[in-house]
Amino acid sequence: MKAKVYDLKGEVVEEIELPSVFDTEYRPDIIRKAIHSLQSRRRQPYGPSPLAGINYSAENWGPGHGYARVPRLKTGSRAVKVPQAVGGRRAHPPKVQKIWEEKINKKEMRKALCSAIAATVNAQLVSERPHIFSGELPKIVVDDLQNLKKTKEVVEALKAIGVYEDVERAKSRKRYRAGKGKMRGRRYIVKKSVLIVAGEKSDILNSARNLAGVDVVVARNLNVELLAPGAKAGRLTVWTKSAIEALEGWLC
Repeated sequence: MKAKVYDLKGEVVEEIELPSVFDTEYRPDIIRKAIHSLQSRRRQPYGPSPLAGINYSAENWGPGHGYARVPRLKTGSRAVKVPQAVGGRRAHPPKVQKIWEEKINKKEMRKALCSAIAATVNAQLVSERPHIFSGELPKIVVDDLQNLKKTKEVVEALKAIGVYEDVERAKSRKRYRAGKGKMRGRRYIVKKSVLIVAGEKSDILNSARNLAGVDVVVARNLNVELLAPGAKAGRLTVWTKSAIEALEGWLC
């Protein structure tokens, strides 16, 4: 598959042959499984204290008192410890020992990553997310993009290749988070926009990070969740030429 390479002004400078990873079969089922596995690793174990509801000095009165034989406070007749008592333990509390991580085979994870990469050149999948762009996919830019130090220079480059309108879409759909989460440092929800993939660590990692919904990543650090947020593949992706070269030889 041939693809055009653009300069920072949006002009075509050359055509290159895409690596074979871009011909991988689209597998939404494996992509979903891989993302669930990645997200499950971030879950925190939770549960009550081992002494919650049972930290009382209590004893069973025994038979002959006309009361249920449950632990009771020595200073009164109030029942304690048992689940049916006020302030007692929970019957079936969540256990911190529970393992939340969902397993996935290495070959499945690699297949999901390759499939998500291939989905970035499918214009139908990208439009269904829905991203806004003009021209052909994929968007491959010369390596000069990696050396831009100012955000306004990145904006001009994204406008030139026809993807900045999607950044404006993400910015206009920024909204307050529902519930109490907005009081814990997660006040806003911003839609995902352009993903910029660089060949190596460079200035673009800092100059583009303040744009609404934009993520920047080095090619070797690509993962399925970046390429398919919400388990839906087809994210609008801007590749540098060196990032495409880093995918050469990938076997899926």
